[in-house]
Amino acid sequence: MKHISTATGCALLFIAAACSNNQWHVKGTLEGGAGKEILVQASDNGRWYTLDTITTGKNGKFEYSHTAMGRPDVYRLNLDGRNIYFPIDSIETVTVATTDSLFDASYTIEGSAAAEAMMEADRKLMDAVRAKGAESALTDSELKRELAQTILADPSGIVAYYIISKQINGRYLFNPADRMDNRVIGAVANAYSEKRPDDPRTSYLKQLYLANRVAMNPDLTMPTDTIQATELAYFDISLTNEKGDTISLSDAVNRNKAVILSFTAYTAEGSTAYNALLAEAYRRYHNQGLEIYQVAFDDDEFQWKKSAKNLPWITVYHPSTQGAQTLMNYNVQGLPTTFVLANGQITDRVTDPSAISTTVGRHF
Repeated sequence: MKHISTATGCALLFIAAACSNNQWHVKGTLEGGAGKEILVQASDNGRWYTLDTITTGKNGKFEYSHTAMGRPDVYRLNLDGRNIYFPIDSIETVTVATTDSLFDASYTIEGSAAAEAMMEADRKLMDAVRAKGAESALTDSELKRELAQTILADPSGIVAYYIISKQINGRYLFNPADRMDNRVIGAVANAYSEKRPDDPRTSYLKQLYLANRVAMNPDLTMPTDTIQATELAYFDISLTNEKGDTISLSDAVNRNKAVILSFTAYTAEGSTAYNALLAEAYRRYHNQGLEIYQVAFDDDEFQWKKSAKNLPWITVYHPSTQGAQTLMNYNVQGLPTTFVLANGQITDRVTDPSAISTTVGRHF
C-alpha cells in the first residue's frame, strides 16, 4: 500500500524523504505484556479500522509512527477488544503506560494537553459506570457538568468532539434530544463552524444540533435544506473522466444499487492486481446494479487517461491542484482504499482488497 501525506507541501504525494518528519508517534509500555499484538486503529466517521498491528518487545515496550493527516483526529490502541483512545493534533508524540491485565481500566497518557484531557474524561466516565452503573451514569448531572466544563474550555478541540460523541451501552452521554445537552452540542458546532469550517465533522455537528433544536421547538422553521440528525451518509465527489465529462459520485449512487468507491493510483505498486479484483466484482454484479467510481491520484494525467480508457467502470482524475480535502473527508491514509456504498450511504470500508467481491456481494 502507498501511504499519503496531507500536510502542507506533501498533499497528495506518496511518502518521500522530504515528508519523513511529518509524522505523529505513539509509544509506551504494556507491563506484563511481552510479545502481545496491539492494533492501532483510526475512525472513519464512526467506523473503526486497523492501520497496523504492533508487537510489544520482551520488556512490553512498543512504538508506532504514522503520517500526519493535516487535522486533529482520534485514534485508539486495541488489545483483545479493549481500547485506549488518544488524540493526535499534528506531529506530537503520545506516551501510554498500562498493564496487560488492566489495559483499558488503569492507564496513563502523556504528550499533550488534549491527550491528558481525553484520559481524564474517560477516567471520569469509567469511575461513574463502576460506581453507579451504566444507566445511572447516563443521567449523572455532576458527571455531565464536569465533562461540559471540559468541552467548553476548548469547544473547537478534538476532545470536545470526542466527549459529545461518547456512548454508554449504545446511548449518547450528551443526548441531542435533551435541551441542555443540545446546547452543549450547539456550542461545539458553532466553535467548529468558526474555527474549523473545512473539517468533515463540522457539517455533521451543525446538522445534529439544528435538527434536534427544531425538534424541541416546533415553532422554529427548518432551514431550506432538510437536516437529518444522523452521520453523514457520504461526501460527494465531482471530477472529470478520461473524456473530460464531469461525473459525480452522487449520480452513481442514485443510479445504482451499490457502488464501489475506489481511491487509487494506476502507477502505484500492485495497481494491476487491485484492478483485477475490482474487475471480478464488476463482472459478477454490474448487471445486477453495481457500479465502480474510481478516483485516481496519479501524477501523470496523460498516462492515467491511457489506462482509464480501457476500463469499463467510471474513472475520474483528481489533480494535485485540488488539494487533499477529498482524502481527508474519507480518512484515506494510503492507496488503494476501498469503500462500498449502498442505500445512499457508506456500508463498508474494505481493508482487504481480496474481500471486495464478497463484501459487495452481500448487497445482491
